[in-house]
Amino acid sequence: MKPAPEHAAPADAGARRAVPPVICYPVEGLSHPDRDLCRAIRARLAPVSEILVPPREARAFHVQAGQVFRISCVEGPQVGDLNLWSATDLSERFFSGKTRALHGTHLSTGDRMWSCLPHLRPMATIIRDTLDWYGFDAFGGSIHDVIGTRCDPYTHNLLSGGGQYHHCCHSNLTRALAAETGLALREAETHVHDVLNVFMCTGFTRDTGQYFMKASPVRPGDCLEFLAEIDLLGALSACPGGDCSAEHSSDGARCHPLKVEVLAPDPAALAGWRPPPPNGYDRSHGV
Repeated sequence: MKPAPEHAAPADAGARRAVPPVICYPVEGLSHPDRDLCRAIRARLAPVSEILVPPREARAFHVQAGQVFRISCVEGPQVGDLNLWSATDLSERFFSGKTRALHGTHLSTGDRMWSCLPHLRPMATIIRDTLDWYGFDAFGGSIHDVIGTRCDPYTHNLLSGGGQYHHCCHSNLTRALAAETGLALREAETHVHDVLNVFMCTGFTRDTGQYFMKASPVRPGDCLEFLAEIDLLGALSACPGGDCSAEHSSDGARCHPLKVEVLAPDPAALAGWRPPPPNGYDRSHGV
């Protein structure tokens, strides 16, 4: 909660508040996904691989550039935390903050997941979102956010007065990455990063500006599909909060598995498509 103001508002407080906002990052100069291409890719998808992510656990998966990966709700309402890395360089990873600055607090069809500096290129593009109908509700909540970080044992310990919980999404993602790469847990942990909160319904309270969650509207059959723009290593955690209607970082919530499918489009649909190059900024002049 924010404390009560200690200072009286000045005479021109209303005028100061009434100054219109300016968008920080105008995106007119961005290349936008071709919707016809996205539809053509979605039209014919052949299965490549499939994994089931158990409740309160995470699993890693590989996707080649030009392939599609689909995250699906299969048994009951469940949210997930998604990390993405370049399959050839773990230092290139999803940059949630810049993605938020470019696309807004919540992602949907046509939005891209951008990689960190100095690469800053699209890693994956959302080509289908069965929850796109939700929009923003009366509380300011929406789906698939890039504002939350991920539930982690350090914050849980801080807020619970010493509680030890080992199935936070941060912990799950760390174990999944370590198992996939052979890295030691402490080394793998340094690569785990802020997430795309898949299927999670979140926003900020209008009075205190606090991050909130509410019951996800996701139901079995709902999915989020991505076109991999580069070769990817991904990891998905099935959050210990289930649908996040009450709490997370707890064994008390009812949780369900999530499914990740890797799919290959018809090669004809990808005719002329190329993976994006790294960012073109010339660092020889200094950063």
